Amino acid sequence: MEILNRLAESIDYIEEHLDQELRHEDIAKIAYCSKFHFQRMFYMLTGVTLAEYIRNRRLTVAAQELAASDVKVIDAALKYGYNTPESFSKAFSRLHGMSPSQAREEGRTLRAFPRLSFQIQIKGAEDMNYKIVDKESFQVIGKVLEVTVKDGQNQTLIPAFWDELNQNGFTDSLQPYAGPLGFLGVCMDFNDQAETFNYVIGVEKTTDDLPKGCIVKDIPAATWAVFEAAGPVDEAVNQTWERIFSEWFPATGYELAHAPQFESYPEDGDVTSADHVTEIWIPVVKK
Repeated sequence: MEILNRLAESIDYIEEHLDQELRHEDIAKIAYCSKFHFQRMFYMLTGVTLAEYIRNRRLTVAAQELAASDVKVIDAALKYGYNTPESFSKAFSRLHGMSPSQAREEGRTLRAFPRLSFQIQIKGAEDMNYKIVDKESFQVIGKVLEVTVKDGQNQTLIPAFWDELNQNGFTDSLQPYAGPLGFLGVCMDFNDQAETFNYVIGVEKTTDDLPKGCIVKDIPAATWAVFEAAGPVDEAVNQTWERIFSEWFPATGYELAHAPQFESYPEDGDVTSADHVTEIWIPVVKK
């Protein structure tokens, strides 16, 4: 329950400071995690980015003020973080389907983006298969791409990276080198200030004979919680990540450790099959 309490406190902080500067690192500190991990966890649980949530909540409250008072549009714009009435009007229209001035008209229907709340989801009929594994340090060989979490760009950049390496034959060239873990997608080298991380597509290094163009990345020794995501990759993996944060972490004595996270795919598996099993490896520490 502690992680949910922290998330609730972070939402309280956002609501209390909608008319002030909101720095993502300050919000993350309330939840006792890095900016990167908070933003990723927030998206996994809610389906929207932290920036999008803040923006929509500000525009919701601004609309309520415009409809219920004589506040000037320019004052509402400045109050909720917009430098010009034009930028405020553009964002306002995207959410509400009307201009700020039209929101004052009697009978207008405004859209409300509700405040979030967090709770444990009880899904007793759906087991979460996992194991705790202590693994020594190892190395990964493959290709690396620097991606950003700003506006959820990592959600499109990473699939495009997989498509690129599948189409140009690089993943095929790695297949003879794949070890027991199969193909790996690794998130590492988190940079809170730049809001970026490195994503590596590769395999565990088992030989000094490397395919052309490979980089080598070190993965430190850690304790890992390893989860099975059964089914077509896109749907199964996303659902499992969500349940890890909304169900597993709150119900166990573990916390997320600051170390790489990765997904492991069988080298000969059909990622669209209902029988496909992806493993999600998350570094953890005991509270």
